[in-house]
Amino acid sequence: MTTPKLFTPTEVGDIQVPNRVVMAPLTRNRARSETNEPFDLHAAYYSQRASAGLIITEATQISPEGKGYAWTPGIHAQRQIDGWRQVTDAVHTAGGRIVLQLWHVGRISHTSLQPDGAAPVGPTAVAASAYTFDGNGFVETSTPRALATDEIARVVEDYRSAARNAWDAGFDGVEVHAANGYLLDQFLRDHPNQRTDRYGGPIENRVRILREVFEAVTDVWPAGRVGVRFSPFSNFNDVADSTPMETFGTAVDVANGFGLGYLHLVEGETGGSRDLPEGASYAALRQRFDGAYMANNGYDRQMAIDAVERGAADLIAFGRPYIANPDLVERLRLNAPLNTPDRDTFYGGGAEGYTDYPFLTADQAA
Repeated sequence: MTTPKLFTPTEVGDIQVPNRVVMAPLTRNRARSETNEPFDLHAAYYSQRASAGLIITEATQISPEGKGYAWTPGIHAQRQIDGWRQVTDAVHTAGGRIVLQLWHVGRISHTSLQPDGAAPVGPTAVAASAYTFDGNGFVETSTPRALATDEIARVVEDYRSAARNAWDAGFDGVEVHAANGYLLDQFLRDHPNQRTDRYGGPIENRVRILREVFEAVTDVWPAGRVGVRFSPFSNFNDVADSTPMETFGTAVDVANGFGLGYLHLVEGETGGSRDLPEGASYAALRQRFDGAYMANNGYDRQMAIDAVERGAADLIAFGRPYIANPDLVERLRLNAPLNTPDRDTFYGGGAEGYTDYPFLTADQAA
């Protein structure tokens, strides 16, 4: 029997991977509360999942200002770099490959999570109709202040610094998080971005910060070890755009112009429906990109196999299935049963619901 292409090696830019099953970024809220650092629990969690063709870490804030949720990790302090080094060492020892997702939440934050209780920042001083987790419960996001034009260079430098810290932490690459209504996505879309300076208005201006971030990150990393994530047709975290195909076609062109290693798209609503608005086309966006295409959102085994076989995607990123199935690649390959995740332990806590899910037994694998 021919092995489905999903389980065969490929290249993700400059990264060689043994299969096309990717562990998608999954926020799990288990970093140390005072320092936002990962520790040995994270090393165990990620190394358990090292059979993935590629692991993309949970979203990781590039600066204290970039934080939007309690107990999420950072990559802007030495203790955080050291914590992530534990993770990358463990994953590499287990034979895996891992990239860090670079994250600035923009307006999706709360004053209690910001340095000195300051307002979060965004392209415009308009609050999102969204919620975040402050460590005690879910709260409405705070009204942001608009970044001044001359402040944006500082934010771009935070991306550069975070990329350098990821290099020092031993990662195999980085992914720029420009999806799901966070800072870069806020700048791209004409609903949250109502600026009148060179970072607002026409799409050529709204992609300016994205271009500057790619310049900064690829100054640290070879472009073939950098990816980007977009969610073109998702309104998650209260973002919308009047012309998403034009907006994200331009954004993909910018990414392609830097020769990035891969394009990672959330297909449909984040964590929800895969239905698309009239005129939307992932195939059209993919055609504008020369690197690897990674598809995400609601894939099961057969959908993933079919998509890769017909060339609709080069890789498939799985999110929630990876929570409960550290050996997901093997389970998919054998068409073995999947563990059922415990939703009560998705966010926060310790090892329970994090590193205690069972691997396949010999009887299940037979």
